[in-house]
Amino acid sequence: MTSLPLTALAPLVLLAAMLPFLARPGRRPGRLPLLAEAATLASLVLALAGLAQLWAGGAQVLALGDMALLRLDATSVTMALLVTFVGWVVIRYSRRYLDGEAREGSFHGLTLAAIAAVLVLVTAGSLPVLVASFAATGLVLRQLLLFYPDRAEAQRAAAKFIRVWVAGDLALILASLLLWQSFGTVNIAALTQIESLPAAAQLAVALIVLAAALKTAAFPLHGWLTEVMEAPTPVSALLHAGIINSGGVLLITLAGLVQHSPGAMAALVMIGGFTALFGGLVMLTQSAVKTALAWSTVAQMGFMLLQCGLGLWALALLHIVAHSLYKAHAFLSSGGAVQAVNAIRKPGPVAVPGLAAVARSFALALVLYGAVALGFTQLVGEKSPQALALGAMLIFGVSYLIAQGLADAAPAALTQRTMVASVATALAYFGFQVVAQTIWGASLPAIPVAGALEWALIVLAILTFGLVAFAQALFPLWAHHPATAGLRVHLANGLYLNALLDRLIGGFRTAPKS
Repeated sequence: MTSLPLTALAPLVLLAAMLPFLARPGRRPGRLPLLAEAATLASLVLALAGLAQLWAGGAQVLALGDMALLRLDATSVTMALLVTFVGWVVIRYSRRYLDGEAREGSFHGLTLAAIAAVLVLVTAGSLPVLVASFAATGLVLRQLLLFYPDRAEAQRAAAKFIRVWVAGDLALILASLLLWQSFGTVNIAALTQIESLPAAAQLAVALIVLAAALKTAAFPLHGWLTEVMEAPTPVSALLHAGIINSGGVLLITLAGLVQHSPGAMAALVMIGGFTALFGGLVMLTQSAVKTALAWSTVAQMGFMLLQCGLGLWALALLHIVAHSLYKAHAFLSSGGAVQAVNAIRKPGPVAVPGLAAVARSFALALVLYGAVALGFTQLVGEKSPQALALGAMLIFGVSYLIAQGLADAAPAALTQRTMVASVATALAYFGFQVVAQTIWGASLPAIPVAGALEWALIVLAILTFGLVAFAQALFPLWAHHPATAGLRVHLANGLYLNALLDRLIGGFRTAPKS
């Protein structure tokens, strides 16, 4: 139905609060930071009101003629709540963090504009609105990344970011034109009800996947995301906890369309899976807290793309929510991370598992996972192969902990704890899966039936994640080999892919001194 979703008022409140900062962009803009915090809190209240509106009246759309502008449904209200909550936390943190900066007022105004643009993005009702909000988000974020404009590193990161982001925008614009030509509509609700895709629409879906991969900093154009540390910490929190999720939001919003293209789904599995493994391996080699968090985001976004490619849309949305909350906290608390680690009592030598212990740990983890999966299947119904496969990939990470507990030198207490952690992880995975399906399942496409292509990708993903996890568990046994030391250096530098991108854009050039 056509009406006014209350979430549509939230961006207006933020933009209205931004206007006074245009007049006072410098240091100590009076009590204006309080206004910024109040505006984000008001937007959070409006998002909560939108949730109540959805609960009482069902899905709603704000339209202009035949074109939908903004929508209110389970997915959009969830993202609106997430964006406004994280935005409020970031603005509140920024009041003290930016106090006294030369461009303090400008920072608050740009941050309000960024939150407003992302709010429009997650509630967009048509492709033109989606494209416009993506473009606005990119322009504002570029200015935030250049908050310290004289820093060469900030200039390089902003240059790479805007090129990758605009490339995603162009792909999305072309996809929108192809979809309009194919179906005569740009409204998201209508496009997600399409039953079959002609050739032009197939190309459009491929472009949507490309845009999503670019927006989520997927391999190999991930380098800009790992270099945004020259911006203030609140910008990193807003980017890693919010804006970077926009590619996933794009896929979930158009899930009904994307799922009709097996090739696009397969591409998401392969791109996402490789990005997750690559980002996770590089993250393990980083010593700086914020850089490790940035590589963690690369890995998490890859895993989210993998979930979308498997058709696990509700789990992908849950992943976005959980990762955003975790990563916002991680960045905003990163300043005290070193002190917190140093304050922890050191546990002494770590038990190093041998090959037999690692093999037993993986076998035991899979047995435990199988038992929990069987129990949930009996309680809540049959599970899809995609969901079971994703759980197996997750349990491989727990296998490393079990390997520590099964090492010959491990104390009994450690063994018990690792076993409890494994069971808890399996229970949590299936429990959260039930919760996500209950909340968002009705508004998202059903998990597709696995055909030959899907089964091949599932087997490939499980084997790949399993082999990497197995090698990681055995790492202490060959960590001191000269070849390992060299590999660690190469991984720490991201296999130099970022340096290649720098060369392509001339990022290593410096202006001659006058």
